[in-house]
Amino acid sequence: MPESAYFHIPFCVNICHYCDFNKVFLKGQPVNEYLDSMEKEMENTLELSPFSSMKTLFVGGGTPTALNAEQFERFLAMVNRHFSSPDRLEFTVESNPEQTDLRKLEIMRDAGVNRLSIGVQAFQEKLLKELGRTHNQQDVVRTVTDAKRLGLDNLSLDIMFSLPRQTVDMLKETLDIAFSLDVPHFSAYSLQLERKTVFYNRAVKGELLLPEQEEEARMYEVLMEEMDKHGYVQYEISNFAKPGYESMHNLQYWDNNEYYGIGAGAHSYVNGTRKANAGPLKKYMSLIEETGFPYIHEDVLSASEKMEEELFMGLRKMNGISDQRFIKRYGRSMFDVFGSQIDKLLERGLVKVSGDKLALTRNGTFLGNEVFQEFIGVV
Repeated sequence: MPESAYFHIPFCVNICHYCDFNKVFLKGQPVNEYLDSMEKEMENTLELSPFSSMKTLFVGGGTPTALNAEQFERFLAMVNRHFSSPDRLEFTVESNPEQTDLRKLEIMRDAGVNRLSIGVQAFQEKLLKELGRTHNQQDVVRTVTDAKRLGLDNLSLDIMFSLPRQTVDMLKETLDIAFSLDVPHFSAYSLQLERKTVFYNRAVKGELLLPEQEEEARMYEVLMEEMDKHGYVQYEISNFAKPGYESMHNLQYWDNNEYYGIGAGAHSYVNGTRKANAGPLKKYMSLIEETGFPYIHEDVLSASEKMEEELFMGLRKMNGISDQRFIKRYGRSMFDVFGSQIDKLLERGLVKVSGDKLALTRNGTFLGNEVFQEFIGVV
């Protein structure tokens, strides 16, 4: 039974050059009608599959803070109306610095939001322009300062590396500025070229100058070293936190737990079934109107698929996977189910065994996708 829920706000004031998430330009969109559809999906979903406890909520996009103050307040009230729980631990909202003014921060605080994930990516104006971002360093500083002043001090900054024309020194500069803001959590991702993005199209034409593979690996190494030096524990391949400030919501995903997904393009995992919502707004809204649900794909997972997901999701965590927990869930040891794959990875030095836990080695963190691939389609 899910104890977490994700909500998708697909609207953006501008479209970043690397982003392949489900999103649309805000101007001229039927925002209020979309919120009506979201509320219907919330009601129908919970009528079909009610929860007994709701520990974490996460609002992503798109850009949730692209909503105007009235819409934003209405949306958060809807979430609280349907997904409130006395044992809620974490309520996260993603925000863009240039669209997160004091009023929206007050709305979040008053609605019980207690964690903010701020899209920063870099602090060099040239890099931000290259990425299609419209904020600057001052916007980030203001957002962090205002949030802390209102008591919203559980803050996470998103950082990107391996960007076009980015150097190791530029990444170090970004990290130095980020550390000076004294926030307890960072998510740091290397650029991935995704289809249907500006960057992908430029790369196909040979117009995108990206760091070499060795340079990207060096950036990741510098990232890990600097985070450690400043007291941030790497608890997942791309996430670093001061002790006690790990993202509880994202840990639900990496622990392969169930969750609700509400909104256009959202995904859910409920009662052993993964479902995908329609992405285009018109299709999402018309499906809600016609059937009450926006699903375009449903996949009932087999026991073998669940075990595979347990491995390739759980190995993202530096703490790894407990065999005791695996046995409790599936009635078999992961060392029996995936013995040959684990032996192969042990031989390559990409995973390690400590007690009943299987985890990535330091080398394994650089080759995570190769490790995860070993567990797909083998049972």
